[in-house]
Amino acid sequence: MKTLCCVALIAFAGPAAALAQEAGVPPKLTLADALRLAEERSPAIAAARALVGVAEADVIGAKQRPNPLVAFTSEGYAFGAGERRPFLDGQEIVLHVDQEIETAGRRRLRVESASSSVEAARAAARDQVRQLQLDVRRAYFQAVLAKADAEAAQASLEEIDKVIAVSRTRYRLGELSGGDVRRLEVERLKFADDVFAAELALKNARSLLLALMHAGRLDAPFEPVELLAPPAARPPEGPGAGQATPRAYDAAALTALALANRPDLAAARRDQERAASDARLQRALGTPNVTASAGYRREFGESGLVVGLSVPLPVFGRNPGGIARAEAERRLAASRVAAAESAVALEVQHAINRLEVSRARVAYLEHEFLKSAKESRDIVLAAYRSGAADLSDYLDAERARREGVRAYNRALFDHRMYLFELDAAVGRPAGDVQP
Repeated sequence: MKTLCCVALIAFAGPAAALAQEAGVPPKLTLADALRLAEERSPAIAAARALVGVAEADVIGAKQRPNPLVAFTSEGYAFGAGERRPFLDGQEIVLHVDQEIETAGRRRLRVESASSSVEAARAAARDQVRQLQLDVRRAYFQAVLAKADAEAAQASLEEIDKVIAVSRTRYRLGELSGGDVRRLEVERLKFADDVFAAELALKNARSLLLALMHAGRLDAPFEPVELLAPPAARPPEGPGAGQATPRAYDAAALTALALANRPDLAAARRDQERAASDARLQRALGTPNVTASAGYRREFGESGLVVGLSVPLPVFGRNPGGIARAEAERRLAASRVAAAESAVALEVQHAINRLEVSRARVAYLEHEFLKSAKESRDIVLAAYRSGAADLSDYLDAERARREGVRAYNRALFDHRMYLFELDAAVGRPAGDVQP
């Protein structure tokens, strides 16, 4: 029998591994692999990085100087009858080169504005990575949670099958009524339905994670290897210290770190710098450029130099519309930065609040509820098997234990998600904030 089970396992694992490899996903998937594959294949990140290239091209264009203008004119050559002079001496020829000279630091301001756009695009690309990492972590642990729920549902089903077997034996011995056996069999349908629901949730969670990794095949089988680990408790401090208390997070320090690290906030600040540079550039555009000319002139056999300087007269305005628009955009960018800073601070505080409450919730479920529910179920089950308890007591105890396991798994999942959300709110890689 053991050999047959091994053969069946190999027969199932072989095609499953092949499908996973075909989709480019390891059969045993770690969170690090999921993050790497998602970032490598994400079209959103590729688009964000392409925008960086677009912004860098704008810097190249901003550095360019105006091209010189070469002009050649010929006037006064006689085509009619009469004495004709040599071609070069019989007309007025002018060859000159004009060069526009930018004033008021226009080129420097253009480069500053374009460079700020590059930094904003780079920060936006980093923010795309930050958001994708949070989505992948959430989807990965949704699969881990679904797997844990499926295992718990399967264990409950196996447990009730054992109880049904015992009940049938007691029925044959006349110790139990047939109605109780039927009730157990009907109750088994609910446990079996839990197994089917957990299997569906696991498949959907896997498909979501595969979609984030752009695996191609959204039905490729894989197994997440991470676990829903409980948060680490701080050791007791001081004489007579009892149960460890959850560590308080330094909201001020984490908020300061978020204001320094968040890429979306960095993008908003770079956009503010770009708007300020644009405002200065629009003011500089109100100052007219100077065009310098130099060349050669030959007038009916006489040669000479041509030197000139032309300046447009700003009689009808000095770019008031452009200046007003740029100033409005500068104020808008400043308002967006202030709003973003407030939103980041609130996001960090919310993440800290959720994390601290979730620590207490996990500790309560683990030490007060889950253990008691299991012990209660075991006591009632032993009493039921010996005939000292009725069926209703056992079913109530089993439901309470099953709900306790579900609630505990969900609490562990929520705590892990709140850790990831705090990492994302702070703007640094996951794992830096301790559980």
